[in-house]
Amino acid sequence: MNREMLMLIDAISREKNVERDVVLGAVESALASATKKLQKGEVDIRVVIDPDTGSYETFRRWLVVPDEAGLQNPDAEEMYSDAVEDRPGVAVGDYIETQIESVPIGRIGAMAAKQVILQRIRDAEREMLLNDFMSRGDKIFVGTVKRLDKGDVIVESGRVEGRLKRAEMIPKENFRSGDRVRAMIMEVDLNLRGAPILLSRSAPAFMIELFRQEVPEIEQGLLEIKSCARDPGSRAKIAVLSHDKRIDPIGTCVGVRGSRVNGVTNELAGERVDIVLWSEDPAQFVIGALAPANVVSIVVDEERHAMDVVVDEANLAIAIGRGGQNVRLASDLTGWKINIMTADESAQKQAEEAQAIRSLFMAKLDVDEEIADILIAEGFASLEEVAYVPMQEMLEIESFDEDTVNELRARAKDALLTLEIAKEERVEDVSQDLRDLDGLTIDLIARLSGAGVHTLDDLADLAVDELTDITGQSADEAKALIMKAREHWFTGNDASAQS
Repeated sequence: MNREMLMLIDAISREKNVERDVVLGAVESALASATKKLQKGEVDIRVVIDPDTGSYETFRRWLVVPDEAGLQNPDAEEMYSDAVEDRPGVAVGDYIETQIESVPIGRIGAMAAKQVILQRIRDAEREMLLNDFMSRGDKIFVGTVKRLDKGDVIVESGRVEGRLKRAEMIPKENFRSGDRVRAMIMEVDLNLRGAPILLSRSAPAFMIELFRQEVPEIEQGLLEIKSCARDPGSRAKIAVLSHDKRIDPIGTCVGVRGSRVNGVTNELAGERVDIVLWSEDPAQFVIGALAPANVVSIVVDEERHAMDVVVDEANLAIAIGRGGQNVRLASDLTGWKINIMTADESAQKQAEEAQAIRSLFMAKLDVDEEIADILIAEGFASLEEVAYVPMQEMLEIESFDEDTVNELRARAKDALLTLEIAKEERVEDVSQDLRDLDGLTIDLIARLSGAGVHTLDDLADLAVDELTDITGQSADEAKALIMKAREHWFTGNDASAQS
């Protein structure tokens, strides 16, 4: 029987063009599965076949776990304190094995064994094909539509299949069997049945890769696409940078008579592309990203990572775009929150902000409106600046003498101390699990508490825009924080499902 098993292994290996060790491993798995069915509980079984003689041994094994973790599966785990008594030198993560009686092949059932083995072989073949495909380093998957699956498109390239989900297609585009498809390879998940390669035609990365194929200078490293923002099928913006001063980055990407950008546009169902010059200066970058609108002025708020962009009435609609498309794409491209406003709106906002600072200085520094206005005119916008700006800078203000400066600095420091104490009191009102959440500073916790957010669930229930209004974070930072706060919901569901 052992010789017959080795002959079967050799035959399958030749027939399926799979390495003998892979088939041997599949047979070991089949024998282990059969043995587990004869045992009580969720035991862990390992089978070892001698590749020369075909004889095999069976072992039941236990994973050594730390004492503080406890036993999650007593049938296949042993605590370290118990394990080390019998086997000195054993470590957490090691396996303890005991040989048990092997199951005769005849008891498995020839058909059942064959099915398990062939399934393992199919999995191995599939993995080999995928590894061979991925080793080519292709970023774009090119193939033909094999079939439709619940709205998703299954694309075949050779013997490898990719899945293009409906949400990853360009809106209004439809594919039929046999159509040629190009899409970005986003992820490879071997656990997915059928098509393990997940594709996208709507991802910004797909447009970047298309430009890389159309524009040789990008592949050569002379040009670089720094970022991309898309409204798939409608409009997109890309930011380009030239590493060679002799090359015009925008003209190079457009090509002669628009040949290069048209090649990308035609692939993406006519999606229009604005090509923007990337700049290290965030304000200049935003001005370029808002084209074709002309910008009058910009106010940068680095703390909130936002910009107030002032345009005249004639450019207001152009800057915002249809349905807010232009400003939304510019914001995604630059990573800055952009507020479009007219000159009158900007003046009103600045007046409101000045009034807020004026009220703060009058209340916390106990000064009159005249002193507060002098501080504002000199560029002071916070108590921290009054308290800690170098003494010499404040002495340069004509209206202030040394005694006045010292008094203002002392009052500012006292006010900050009072505010800090109040902040700590607000933090104490917050639950411990919220305080322990990664990414939350004391200042953020105090702001959350002041807005009535006191528990992890309170934070998890917030929408992204609600959190950005409270904390002043970017949308991406707020989204990441909310997702962290929601993790315990899913962990709890998993735990309850297992119990």
